[in-house]
Amino acid sequence: MRDVNADRQRVLPRVAPLRRLAVPAGVLAAVAGAFAYVGTVDPNEPGHYPACPLLQYTGVFCPGCGGLRSAHAVVHGDFAGALQDNAVAVLGYAGFAVLWTVWVVRAARGRPLRLDLGPVHLWAAGTLLLVFTVVRNLPFGDWLHP
Repeated sequence: MRDVNADRQRVLPRVAPLRRLAVPAGVLAAVAGAFAYVGTVDPNEPGHYPACPLLQYTGVFCPGCGGLRSAHAVVHGDFAGALQDNAVAVLGYAGFAVLWTVWVVRAARGRPLRLDLGPVHLWAAGTLLLVFTVVRNLPFGDWLHP
């Protein structure tokens, strides 16, 4: 019989602390580079980024519409504007920051990062995106338009 507690207490192999932080640091560098690019190249000016095909052909805002404008606003410290452009994206940015911080702390302590997402979590996230998409496309949800 397998000891479940032993699996949960599993420790990463003995590696220098700086080496354990290399991958989280690389992920942070990639995300910071992407945000720096979006912060420099304004998505509010036409011609810099491709248009959303769903919006272009149907006039329906997808859950990602306004995500680049939201990231641009976050880089420039306009959090109210970021929420107005895409509130779900701002929640995603905050969620990434929390998850990345937990990852770094666990890596520094020599522990692996474990995400135990079950069907309930995935259904909740899908429902949130669906409700956000429907509400932002209804007449009373125009305050959610990017």
